[in-house]
Amino acid sequence: MPTATSAKMYGQAVKSAFEGKINLVIDNIKVMLVASTYTPDQDTHIFLSSVRASELSASGYTAGGFTLGTKTLTYDAASNTVKFDAADLTDALTNFTGTFRYLVIYDDTPATDAEKPLIAWQDFGSDQTATSGNVSISWDAGGIFTASCS
Repeated sequence: MPTATSAKMYGQAVKSAFEGKINLVIDNIKVMLVASTYTPDQDTHIFLSSVRASELSASGYTAGGFTLGTKTLTYDAASNTVKFDAADLTDALTNFTGTFRYLVIYDDTPATDAEKPLIAWQDFGSDQTATSGNVSISWDAGGIFTASCS
C-alpha cells in the first residue's frame, strides 16, 4: 500500500502553531483517511469540520484515524528548515477493505471538530484500494513535512 511523500501543510496551520493552538510534539496528533470526494483547500480549510464528511467509512478502519507516535520537531541550521516527523504507521489497518485517496493530519486535542486544527494532507494521486488486506503508511525520509525558514 502507499508510501507517503512529504505532506502539504494547510496555510492556517502555521498561524495556529504561532498562536499556541497546535503543539506538534505534545498534542494528540492524528491521521485520518479520506475518500476522493474531498478536495483539499489549503487556504480555507482550518478545522476538522471541513473534512469530516469525507472521512473513510470502511471495514477495518476506526473513525478518527490513527494517533501518531514518536513525534519529533527538529531544526536544521544548514538548510534553515524545520522538520516534523513521526513513526511510520506499520500495519495501521488490518483486514481492511476500502478505498481512500488522501490522508489528513490534524490536532485531536480540542473538544470538537470545529476546534480541531488541520495541519497537513497527503494526496496519493489516485484511489488506494485494499480487500481484506493490511495497510501501512511510511513517511518520506525527509519527514512528514518540512517548513522553510529562509
